[in-house]
Amino acid sequence: MIETNMKVFLYIILISAFCSDATAKQLAITFDDSPRTASGYLDGPARAEILIKALKRSGVPQVAFFSVSSRLDAEGKQRIQTYNDAGHIIANHTHTHPDFNKLSLAEYKDDFLAADTALDHYSNFQKLFRFPYLREGNTLKKRDGLRAILKQHNYRNAYVTLNNYDWYIESLFQKSLKNGTKINFEKLGNFYVGVLLESIEYYDQMARKHIGRSPKHVLLLHENDIAALFIDDLVAALKNKGWKIITPTEAYTDQLVDFQVERIFKFNPGKIGEIARVKGQKKGLWHHTFEEAYLDMRFKTEVLGISNQ
Repeated sequence: MIETNMKVFLYIILISAFCSDATAKQLAITFDDSPRTASGYLDGPARAEILIKALKRSGVPQVAFFSVSSRLDAEGKQRIQTYNDAGHIIANHTHTHPDFNKLSLAEYKDDFLAADTALDHYSNFQKLFRFPYLREGNTLKKRDGLRAILKQHNYRNAYVTLNNYDWYIESLFQKSLKNGTKINFEKLGNFYVGVLLESIEYYDQMARKHIGRSPKHVLLLHENDIAALFIDDLVAALKNKGWKIITPTEAYTDQLVDFQVERIFKFNPGKIGEIARVKGQKKGLWHHTFEEAYLDMRFKTEVLGISNQ
């Protein structure tokens, strides 16, 4: 009887652990395009300082900055060094941020290796590679050729599972400032956080549908002013909805690391969108917040207070 009860107890523990893992909401934060052009609301040093302080204040253990090495002028080098010294990961995002659809495999390889050479002296550099535009090759030769090159140089494909159009929100913000439009920063922050939460929850639900669980997610953001201004608000909102912020290193221990889609994607929606397409989903691989006209409308009404009527 005691042995039977023990077996039942262990079974319940195992089932609970499985259910807990399947329903856990975890994500790592990554920033693309660093050191991104800083000629609007914030300059480069101010952006870095505000972003680092906000991450620390929010209790974010570590993020990754996927860096474009052609932008490493004196200020750019210092900005990346600042992120490095704060304990964050520095990773490869190519030398010139090219579109793989428009380059040969040889040209793309050279660009990738140029960034590897320029970035590997940072003490927190890790051999993670993020494809610009998430485009991994529009032909079998290019896709498989680059996969082999990454493996040869001990790189891991730093895929994303949570995609969005944060860069477009940044462009709306900077354009409004340039035009002399007065910005309500509280409303701007609410808009930014709200849009991102929508896409995050959307892709998490897509993952649950197609792989039966919530994976260790990787969130794609860009190193821009709007992230520096509102990353703490975003993190607070995520935690309020039950999300745990993990490191990129932890996120890339998920089983998704071993998944490689065989379908050629000329335009890539991210890892969850890839899996959904393979599983037969044809529509909705990109969330509706990727539509620029939709974001234009919401920005005008929610941030600028301009009625569409």
